[in-house]
Amino acid sequence: MAKARALDKRRKSVRNIRKITRTMELIATARFKKAMDRATAATAYTARITQLVKDLATTGLEVSHPLLEGREQTKRSVLLVLTANRGLCGGYNSAALRLAIEKRQELLELSESLQLYVSGKRGINGFRFRKIEIAESFTHFDDQPRFDEVELLANRYMNAYVTGQIDRLDVVHTQFISTARQQAVAETLLPLDSLGGDDDGDSDNTARESMYEFLPSAESILQEVVPTSFKVKLFKCFLDAAVSEQISRMVAMKSATENADKMIKDLSMQYNRARQGQITGELLELMGGVEALDG
Repeated sequence: MAKARALDKRRKSVRNIRKITRTMELIATARFKKAMDRATAATAYTARITQLVKDLATTGLEVSHPLLEGREQTKRSVLLVLTANRGLCGGYNSAALRLAIEKRQELLELSESLQLYVSGKRGINGFRFRKIEIAESFTHFDDQPRFDEVELLANRYMNAYVTGQIDRLDVVHTQFISTARQQAVAETLLPLDSLGGDDDGDSDNTARESMYEFLPSAESILQEVVPTSFKVKLFKCFLDAAVSEQISRMVAMKSATENADKMIKDLSMQYNRARQGQITGELLELMGGVEALDG
């Protein structure tokens, strides 16, 4: 009887855990859809800005902006790591932390000093456990980061780069590629890459005719586009991290729910066998008692 009771108690515990994992799976699914819509919209916006800058490049404009100017020597670097505030999302946080540690070591070899900024409680705890000093930490960027919050951080980095306080900014985050693929990546956001890029099929240096007329001038528009491009890129990193977190949690909780279903099935079979064995033993004892009384 004791074995059957223990199996029944364990089965009830697994059922309670299954309710939790199933609920978390549904919540992550709902949040994932919202996060993916925002990430998709940001991708479209980034593409439009990129196209605008390409049109600026076709005017023959000499692209010049402080955020585009690289440093001859990288003395002061900044590494921003984006992780989650919560766990139960598979290898999402561990993959970002692993890449961040590798990137940190690389930047330490390239620059004289390195400041580490970490977003997310899991990343903060991970670096503290490894005794790695954190310059500043953030916990208010959740699964729905706001542009105005990211813009404040972007303005800090832009001002620091323009005034020479930092020479390079790298961001480690999880890139959203598709619903079936997310990958931890490290991107260098400052200095910005050449905004115009190489036009496909154009091998000469002559400027092509633009389909736009820039007023008051292409140069003045460039002064607005370059900072906006950096802000959008940084915001896109946060959005990708948010949607990747929800996908990872959704997949992890779905797997946990399926494992719980399998455990409940196995425990039910063991419980039934134990219960049948117990009933058989009680019947044998009863029949033995009857035979003893007849004898």
